[in-house]
Amino acid sequence: MEHQFDFLIIGSGLAGLSYALKVAEYGKVAVLTKTRLQETNTSYAQGGIAAVTYAPDDYHKHISDTLTAGDGLCDMQVVEMVVKEAPGQIEKLIQWGANFDRESSGRFNLAREGGHSEKRILHHKDNTGFEIQRALSQNIIDHPNIKVYEYYFAIDLITQHHLGKLVKRYYNDIECFGVYALDLQTGVIHTFLSKVTMMATGGIGNLYHTTTNPVIATGDGIAMVYRAKGIVENMEFVQFHPTSLYNPGERPSFLITEAMRGHGAVLKNSKEEDFMLKYDTRGSLAPRDVVARAIDTEMKASGEEHVYLDSRHADRNNLKKNFPNIYKKCKSIGIDIATDMIPVVPAAHYLCGGIKVDINGCTSIQRLYASGETASTGLHGANRLASNSLLEAIVYSDRAARHSINCFKKSGFKSGIPVWNDEGTTHPEEMVLITQNHKEVQQIFGYYVAIVRSNIRLQRALDRLEIIYEETEKLYIESKLSQKLCELRNMINVGYLIIKGAQQRKESRGLHYTIDYPNKNPSNDIIS
Repeated sequence: MEHQFDFLIIGSGLAGLSYALKVAEYGKVAVLTKTRLQETNTSYAQGGIAAVTYAPDDYHKHISDTLTAGDGLCDMQVVEMVVKEAPGQIEKLIQWGANFDRESSGRFNLAREGGHSEKRILHHKDNTGFEIQRALSQNIIDHPNIKVYEYYFAIDLITQHHLGKLVKRYYNDIECFGVYALDLQTGVIHTFLSKVTMMATGGIGNLYHTTTNPVIATGDGIAMVYRAKGIVENMEFVQFHPTSLYNPGERPSFLITEAMRGHGAVLKNSKEEDFMLKYDTRGSLAPRDVVARAIDTEMKASGEEHVYLDSRHADRNNLKKNFPNIYKKCKSIGIDIATDMIPVVPAAHYLCGGIKVDINGCTSIQRLYASGETASTGLHGANRLASNSLLEAIVYSDRAARHSINCFKKSGFKSGIPVWNDEGTTHPEEMVLITQNHKEVQQIFGYYVAIVRSNIRLQRALDRLEIIYEETEKLYIESKLSQKLCELRNMINVGYLIIKGAQQRKESRGLHYTIDYPNKNPSNDIIS
């Protein structure tokens, strides 16, 4: 079955939906999401969105904090642009109906998080992302020019390859004409043709067993662009959130927002020592890469499986008011955050690399844009400053919308696109072949490609992943497609990119820490 839309968006988080609302004034829009419209990484974002609003804060401070966190790899032009365009885009979110907490005077109730020199985090209690997702989803549903396809899994980009034409990697002669997508409810593979495509599929957290990401975060967009010979960069920079709730058996891990530390909570070990002061003068409010490595070191030294976050000195009513969901969650497992320390452990949280885009969100593939966590913009460098992610998504989707409006006017639908051919394939006899490889991939990355790395660990990970890759590709060729099989294939592709990026970076920088290269040296960021 073939569909034609002016604009095609893969993903339904902040990046995809804000883009959809802006381009829908100019043409027909389709939004594809592999689950429900509201089930996104955005929905799980607790902390908030960073922006300069009141003195004594100013653009220079936000820019400086972002550059410091990025450990020398941020793009200065991008940082300045995003920080300065932030207030206008947040105003747009408010116009769409997103609510942020305010003081009785009407001023925003701002929070502070690790790496920030001022209070500048706008938030909605401790479920900011959920509130943003709610507002955007309602606008999407109500818009007459937007059609949402829930439970549609994008398999691959449609490019010249599908017309029998060869293109060279990293040249700008590759074009995107749309995607092939699997209707998960019927098993039918559809052809979606578009004049412009936006990739907004979120992150890669489920390469790791311990992650704050929902189970849908399997790096689908990055894998699709890589297979289409687009440029992907900086994949080695995987951010681990220092504080997820230690609750064995629960997946994904429940996030304990960094805003709690901004509110005065302190990290402690089992001896109730404020250990962070040994690692950084900023203590528990140091940037995430520093805090995650410190916790990892403490856990390895003590042999314990977690550390603690102590908020016992805070007023109970303030804790319940500012962190109602955390209070409720902890209470459900027998922890009173006003009287008990919270057991916490680092968890895979955010990818700072991804699909390389320019300042307008354009990828190396013509007619294809990317925004949000799936994109590498240059904002985060080697380590993301807390609460800059939602900010990046809304700013880049706005720039991509403005740029792509002109692009779509010059583009047409490509004719002669073949339908997906799955003749001769069958359903796999044993699903265990897929589920077991999925578990093995997560074990490989948890053991060998986590917070602290080494050459020998990375090579072992690559060797193990190569075996799983061969098995999965054979299964992919022979089998009817399913979500689990496609996700596994994408995870393997993305995993390869992370390992290769880590092997090529002959230094420790930001989120990439290796015991073999403690000093910073020049390296090549683009993976071939």
